[in-house]
Amino acid sequence: MKKNYFLLILIAVTMLFSCNPKVSTSLMKNYEPLDYKEEVMVIARDEPLPDCTEELGEVKVGDSGFTTNCGYAIVLDKVKLEARKAGGNAIKIIEHKPPTAMGSSCHRITAKILKVDNIEPLKINKKKEELLNVDYAILHIFRYSGPGSLVGYDLHLGDSVLCRVKNNFKTTLHIKKDGMNTLWARTESLAEIPVDFKYGKEYYLKCGIKMGAFVGQPVLELIDPELGGAEFKSFNAKNQ
Repeated sequence: MKKNYFLLILIAVTMLFSCNPKVSTSLMKNYEPLDYKEEVMVIARDEPLPDCTEELGEVKVGDSGFTTNCGYAIVLDKVKLEARKAGGNAIKIIEHKPPTAMGSSCHRITAKILKVDNIEPLKINKKKEELLNVDYAILHIFRYSGPGSLVGYDLHLGDSVLCRVKNNFKTTLHIKKDGMNTLWARTESLAEIPVDFKYGKEYYLKCGIKMGAFVGQPVLELIDPELGGAEFKSFNAKNQ
């Protein structure tokens, strides 16, 4: 009886850890761990490195083979945690593999761990939300591959069709409707999300499809601009 009890505990612990993303870190140098209150900045692949940047190492976070808890935000947090441990205050994403219909269901990120001497200008640039003297808002739309890959749908803004949202897709549009509007899509059911558009601001819309009775149901999700910006820039869609 006791052996069975310990065996069950071992199986439960193994399953718990196997459900988490796999983390692999290689360091060339490290400093005192970063305080948890300090922000770790994310630099996308197409963004230049700030002046006086030191590379500390590299971290890979991905699929263990049984991973289930591996959305983009969770995987990115794992990368940031490894950077904190090494004393890094920034990461530069060098590879981002999104989920695929026939492969892994996880986001997989490889990033350089960096220590930037003067991080404040980078923070200021990341927090710029508005462009001056423009008469439009910027809407970034993206959808990964995955279940329901053959199902596409029209994305509407009010009475207008903005684009056709297909599998493994991204686009950027200028929205010339200031104020509260509704983004919506329909397959066998309706999905809608209110958006308060302001000229000069950027918005990130993650689209998807979930299981339905026949063809699947659309999913629309507005993402935080900082997280959405990093995710959108690191995603290589087929339509690019």
